[in-house]
Amino acid sequence: MYIGLISDTHGFFDSPLMDFLKPVDEIWHAGDFGGLETARKIAAFKPLRGVYGNCDGQDLRFEYPQFQLFGCCGMKVLMTHIGGYPGRYDPRARALIDEHHPDIFVCGHSHILRVVNDRKRNMLVVNPGAAGVQGFHTVRTALRFHIDDGKIHDMEVYELDRNVSGKNDKQDKDIWRQ
Repeated sequence: MYIGLISDTHGFFDSPLMDFLKPVDEIWHAGDFGGLETARKIAAFKPLRGVYGNCDGQDLRFEYPQFQLFGCCGMKVLMTHIGGYPGRYDPRARALIDEHHPDIFVCGHSHILRVVNDRKRNMLVVNPGAAGVQGFHTVRTALRFHIDDGKIHDMEVYELDRNVSGKNDKQDKDIWRQ
C-alpha cells in the first residue's frame, strides 16, 4: 500500500501537494485540517483516514475521531494529533501507545517533520510536519511511503517553501521537484 501522510493543512490543500500525493493509494491526515471543507476536498481526491486536531471545529470532530487505531499491510498504526516524541510523549498519547503497542505512531501538531525510532517501545514515530501555510514553519512538508508485508519502506519527503501559494502551478511543480 502506498501512503501519503500529511498534517496541519489548516485549510490549505493546493495543486503542488496534490501532485506529490497523486500516486498514493490512501492519505492519512494527522489533524488540523482547517475545516470540514478541506477534509472533504482531500477525501474526494483520495481515500482518507484522519483525526481531528486542536484547531479543528465541532463539525469536523463529528466526522473524524481524536485517535485512530487500524491495521495496514501487517502493521498496527496509531494516529492522533498531539503526540510528542520518545521520552516526551503527551500523557494521553503515551497511555494509548502503552495500551495498544502500535508498530507506527503518527502525530502532527508541532509543524516539524520528524521520523524517529522509539527503541524502547519498538515502534516508528512519524510526524509529517505541516503541509499548510499557517504557522511558524518556513517549509511545508509531507511524506509518502510504502507499507508491505509488515514493513515500511521507500519513504519520501515533500518540501515546498511556505510562501508558494499554488497560484502558479507550473512554478510550484518546478520548485518542489528540484
